[in-house]
Amino acid sequence: MSESIERLLSLMRRLRDPRHGCPWDREQTPATLVRHTLEEAYEVADCIEREDWAELPGELGDLLFQVVFYAQIGAEQGSYTFDDVVDGIVDKLTRRHPHVFGDEPVLDAAGQAARWEQLKAAERGARAGGASVLDGVALGLPALTRATKLQARAARHGFDWPALAPVREKLTEELDELDAALARGDKTEVRHELGDLLFTCVNLARHLEIDAEAALREATGRFTRRIGAIEQAAAGRGRKLADLGAAEMDELWESAKADERRGPSPPT
Repeated sequence: MSESIERLLSLMRRLRDPRHGCPWDREQTPATLVRHTLEEAYEVADCIEREDWAELPGELGDLLFQVVFYAQIGAEQGSYTFDDVVDGIVDKLTRRHPHVFGDEPVLDAAGQAARWEQLKAAERGARAGGASVLDGVALGLPALTRATKLQARAARHGFDWPALAPVREKLTEELDELDAALARGDKTEVRHELGDLLFTCVNLARHLEIDAEAALREATGRFTRRIGAIEQAAAGRGRKLADLGAAEMDELWESAKADERRGPSPPT
């Protein structure tokens, strides 16, 4: 084991020490750590999206610490250790790369992705026998990502639209059903129909070969930048965002969109 990893494991043991450790670290359980793990994973994603390569090692370290934390708790409970975690992933990746560690032929990237899914499906079948084809898609995934994975899994077993056009028609149908629910004023039904509409949007993205999660993150990024531009323009007029009327806000929004399309000004 490398010296760096051993230092990290030793630090974790000290933090969890019943007598000399940190009270907060000692109180944590796998359940309480989940929120922090998700936050650290999103901070890694944020770094990558911003291409902040200087900050990325630190965020990756925070995420690695979460893995070590779970492993230490497992060791204390006698259920698993850090070595079990490492050995498990090495064994899994070796099984799923028979073209590298075995004698299967090497396919192109698309072929290898399909083969990967076949190997995963075989592993699930061996573990679960006659379980559903949708088993194993984690409940804790972001909703758009989980919807995409569920739809893709079902599609591999023949449950899918044959082309883009009927998905687009389904989107219009779901929007009509949402309008009808709104007209009836039933909030539970409105929530249900809105969920169906979002699920169909994910299906449309999948047929367009667009990552729905990434597309929405990009859209929220554009929204954030444009609101910032409107706030800056309003400040230049001695006002705040809340002081702007609807027409003025729309004007500044369109201006921000136009500036974004033009891109940054060339250096002078």
